[in-house]
Amino acid sequence: MDTQTWDALVASMKNAYASGLGEGTVPRPVIMPLVRGELVGLVWLRPVHVGEDALTGIAGLSNIAAAAGADEVVLAWETRDVATACQSAVTGPAPCLNMVHAAQDGHVLHQLPYTEHPLAHSPEDQASVELHWLPALEPQPGGELAPPIQAAVNYSFIPLELDHPSPFGVTVVLMEDDGYTVHLTEAFAR
Repeated sequence: MDTQTWDALVASMKNAYASGLGEGTVPRPVIMPLVRGELVGLVWLRPVHVGEDALTGIAGLSNIAAAAGADEVVLAWETRDVATACQSAVTGPAPCLNMVHAAQDGHVLHQLPYTEHPLAHSPEDQASVELHWLPALEPQPGGELAPPIQAAVNYSFIPLELDHPSPFGVTVVLMEDDGYTVHLTEAFAR
C-alpha cells in the first residue's frame, strides 16, 4: 500500500472516531481489504452481544477479505471497546484508535492515542466527547493484537471455498444479512 492510501485511511478513521464519539458512540471495529493496492471497501462490525458473539463477529470481518482475495488488510478498533465487548483485559494505551496493516507475511500495529473531553449532553441525553489526538506511538512490526483482531488478520488470507459462481458477491450479501455494514468502492460494487 502506498503512503497516500495509508494516510487517507488513517485520516478517514480519525474523522470517523471524532464524529462518532462527538455523537456519543464509539465506532465499531472495521476491516478495509485491499487487492493489488486498490481498496475493496469498508466493512463495519455487526451488532454483537458481549462475550463469545463479539469474538466471533470480529473474527468474521475477515470473510470479506478472504472472499475478495485480499493481499492486504487494514483493521481499525478502539482499545477499550474491543476489550469490553470481548470481556478481556485492556492491553495497550486507552483510549486509543488502533490500526493494523497486515499482509500474509506479517503486520504492523499503529496506535493513535487520544484524550476525551466531555461535552454537554445531547437532547437524547447521550454523553458526547471531543477528541484531542496525542502523538502516535512508533509503529510496531508484529505488535501484539487483541485475540479477535489477530484471528481476523489470520483468516483474511485463507481463501473461502464457496460453491457459488460469485463467491465475493454472495459473501457481501451474507454479511449484510448478518448485520455487518458493507460499503464497497466503485471498482468492487456489485
